[in-house]
Amino acid sequence: MCAEIPRLETRARLVLVIHRYEDRKPTNTGRLAAECLANAEVLVRGHEGAPSAPIALGDDVQPLLLFPHPDAVPIEHFASSPRPVVLVVPDGNWRQASKVRKRVPGLLDVPCVTLPEGPPSIYRLRSEAHASGLATGEAIARAFGILEGPEAGPAIQAAIERVFLTMVERTLWVRGEILERDMKSRLPEGAERHDPQSGLARAGK
Repeated sequence: MCAEIPRLETRARLVLVIHRYEDRKPTNTGRLAAECLANAEVLVRGHEGAPSAPIALGDDVQPLLLFPHPDAVPIEHFASSPRPVVLVVPDGNWRQASKVRKRVPGLLDVPCVTLPEGPPSIYRLRSEAHASGLATGEAIARAFGILEGPEAGPAIQAAIERVFLTMVERTLWVRGEILERDMKSRLPEGAERHDPQSGLARAGK
């Protein structure tokens, strides 16, 4: 995937707060999205006996927490923020993500924001407990598509979503759940898939 990852410059800053269990999973999409953004950092939380450190939000910024808490407001309200946005995105299962606001110092008073309704998720690597749920990478792409404004936002969103789709399709292909001819993205030249029945690697067409 490394060759597919762009380096996108944005006014908004991403802080991905990822649970340590999620950080180990090869199907994680939050880190993938963070790798696409030059103005991003990743913090790992949930270590036993080690409380989460405060997030250094910086001065003269507008911090936001992307999570549908009851008091959350539409993220569009901050699309024209005079202060640069710092978007904090929790990454983990629903239970892990819901604890970030209370567990990470400095987030309790940060406004929560939600995304507008949009196309359903194309993430097919795990089951989703919520019908309208998105993978973290998809949510980040859509959030930056809004925060970066009508000129830059759509291109940034499309670039992250392109990397996301490639990762999903390549993972499905490796698992033998999709054929190359059914993929919208391309496989790297010479890619081969392991066939557990024969014990051999082979190209899947």
